[in-house]
Amino acid sequence: MRRMMRGGHGAVADINITPLLDLAWVLLIIFIITTTAMVQGIELNLPESTPHETEMETTTKTISVKKSGDVFMDEEPVQVSELEGILKGLKQASGGKLPVVLRGDAGVEYRYVVAVLDVLQRIPIEDLAIATKPMDEGH
Repeated sequence: MRRMMRGGHGAVADINITPLLDLAWVLLIIFIITTTAMVQGIELNLPESTPHETEMETTTKTISVKKSGDVFMDEEPVQVSELEGILKGLKQASGGKLPVVLRGDAGVEYRYVVAVLDVLQRIPIEDLAIATKPMDEGH
């Protein structure tokens, strides 16, 4: 389709940005999917329990305790001594409600998990879930 300019015979150049917008949407969706998949990034051997699924909010923070005793919030390493201040700030920023998932390796020493639980109790965190993997039917 050609448009004519007033007084001349030249064509008006139109730029169709629809394909660029489609590409932007696809890239945004890919970014969202890969970002949510990285929340489970710390590799742990979770203890087993009977299956029970819970809906998680998008503001949920994940605290992982590795077998070596290293503590991570989401994927960032943190010291247990720093954890209380960080979580208090996040709780205030979120309006007083901060859901937390505690993931502990099956072989972690109990004292490391108890240290994190003590911090969560002092804040206090009311919405706490402890992550496990489903138990095999043979057990």
